[in-house]
Amino acid sequence: MKGLPIGIQTFSKLIERNYLYIDKTECIYNLIKGGGYYFLSRPRRFGKSLLVSTLKEIFSGSKELFKGLWIYDKIAWDAHPVIHIDFLGLSYAAREEMVDTLDYLVNRNAENHGIELKEKGYDKRFRELIIKLSQRNKVVALVDEYDKPIIDFVEDRETALRNRDILKSFYSILKGMDEYLEFVFITGVSKFSKVSVFSDLNNLNDITMDEKYSVLLGYTQEELLRYFDRRLEGLAGKEKKEQWLEDIRAWYNGYSWDGKNFVYNPYSILHLFKKGRFANYWFESGSPSFLVKLIRKYNIDLPELEAYKAGEEVFSSFDIDRMHVVSLLFQTGYLTVKEVVPAGRRKRFYILSYPNLEVKEAFLVYLLGDFSPKFADRISVVADDLRAVLQAGDTGKFFEIVRSIFAQIPYDIFVQDREGYYQTVIYLLLKLIGINIHTEVETNIGRLDAVIETENIIYILEFKLGTAEEALEQIKEKKYYERYLGFAGEVKLIGVGFDVEQRNIAGYKIEGLPKAKSGLRRPTF
Repeated sequence: MKGLPIGIQTFSKLIERNYLYIDKTECIYNLIKGGGYYFLSRPRRFGKSLLVSTLKEIFSGSKELFKGLWIYDKIAWDAHPVIHIDFLGLSYAAREEMVDTLDYLVNRNAENHGIELKEKGYDKRFRELIIKLSQRNKVVALVDEYDKPIIDFVEDRETALRNRDILKSFYSILKGMDEYLEFVFITGVSKFSKVSVFSDLNNLNDITMDEKYSVLLGYTQEELLRYFDRRLEGLAGKEKKEQWLEDIRAWYNGYSWDGKNFVYNPYSILHLFKKGRFANYWFESGSPSFLVKLIRKYNIDLPELEAYKAGEEVFSSFDIDRMHVVSLLFQTGYLTVKEVVPAGRRKRFYILSYPNLEVKEAFLVYLLGDFSPKFADRISVVADDLRAVLQAGDTGKFFEIVRSIFAQIPYDIFVQDREGYYQTVIYLLLKLIGINIHTEVETNIGRLDAVIETENIIYILEFKLGTAEEALEQIKEKKYYERYLGFAGEVKLIGVGFDVEQRNIAGYKIEGLPKAKSGLRRPTF
C-alpha cells in the first residue's frame, strides 16, 4: 500500500515517494480550464497547501507527475511561469518584518526563475517580476495562506490592521496586471470582506460556497471507500467494516459549504488510519482559545449553535474592525453548513452546526474547561460518572457531582454573569454525558431547559434562579411533561433552584409521572 501523506504538502514529493494521493484533478481541471482569478477559503489542515502545490505543477507542465491521474491526457501541458507566494514560517510582527517578508517572497520567486529585478520596493519589484516573466508565457500567481499575517495577530488589533493594509496594497498589484496573467488563485482560512483586503482586486471570483467546488478539498464518502478500503478492512475486519464506517462517518465526516456535499477532514482521516484509533486529531492540532474568549465576551447562546440560522451576510462580514463570532466559528471549521433553505428567488438561509462528533465533543469539553478551570483535567471522568448515575436513576448522586463542579468555579469568574454561568455549565455538562439529551426543548406553550433520556428513565429538568419548587411548578403549570405521557418507563419531573449567594444549587425537587402501558414508544423531537 502507498504511504499515508501525513504532513506532506508538496505534490511532487508526494508522487515521487509513492504516497497516497486522492485524485482531485477532474475538479481542478474544471477550475483552471477558463483561466481567471479565484479565491477559496477553507479551515486549517484541509489540504490548501497541497492544492496550491498541485496547481503549481500543472501550470509548470510537469505532465509525468500526473501519470495515472484523471487530468493526465486532458490538457495540453503548456508550461507557464508560476509565482508562488506562501506566508508559512515567515515573520511579520513588526512593520519592517512585514515589508521584508514581501521583499523576500518577490526576490525568491525572481531567483527561482533566473530573473534579475532592478526596481526598488516590493510593490514595484512584484510588478516588474510579472511583466518580465510574461515574456516567456502568461504568468500564474498562486497565494497560499494569504491571511496568515492578519489572523496570527487577531488579538493584536494594531498589528493586524497594519498588516492588512500592507497586504491590501500588495494584492492590488494583481488587478493592474491582467494582460500578463493566465490564472490567479488565492487561498486562506478567513474570508475577509472584500472592502478590507481585496477592494482593488474586484475581479476575484470567490468559490468558497460554490457547489461546483464543494469537494475540491476534503474526502468524500466515495473517496474514503475507494482509497482506504484495504486499510479499513485491516483496521476493522470484514465483519465489523460497516460499523466502523458508521463510526468514522459520525466522528469525522460532516463538513460542507453547500449543504449538499459533505466531506471528511483529511488530517483526521490520515491520522485515524495511521494510529488505528479514534481521537480528536484535527481539534488538537489547533487551539480555539480566542474563539472561546469571544463566546464569553458576547455571551453567545451555545444551544443555538446546534442549528444556527444565518443569512449570507454572515459569510462575508468578517473583518478586524467587526468580528462576528459565528462567522469566525464557520471560517475556522468549528461550524459548517448543514442545510441551505431557499427563501424566494434571490435569498436563502443557511443552517449551521458542528461538523461532526470530533469537533462538537472536543469543543464543548474545551468550553467547559474554560468556564470551570479547576475542573478541566477531570471532565471526561466526571461526565462518565454522571452518565452512570443517571442510567441507574441515582438523582441524589447526580446533583452531588454537579454541586461539586459549581463549587470549583472561581468567584471572580462567576460574578460576571451569574445566571449565564449556571445555564452554560449545566448545558455543557448535559451535552458531554454521551446519552440522549435535548436542551431548550420547544413545546406548544414554552421551552423547557433539558430532557435526558436513558433506556428506562426520562428526566425533565427546569432550572431557576430561585427555589426548586418554583422550577417544578413551571414544569407542571406549562405541562412540559405531556409529550412523555406515553413512555413505558419512568418519567421524573425535576425542578432545580440556584442560590445566588451560595453560587450553587440550593435544592431540587422531584415528582414522577404514572407509568404508561408497556410497549408505548418514546416521544420524538
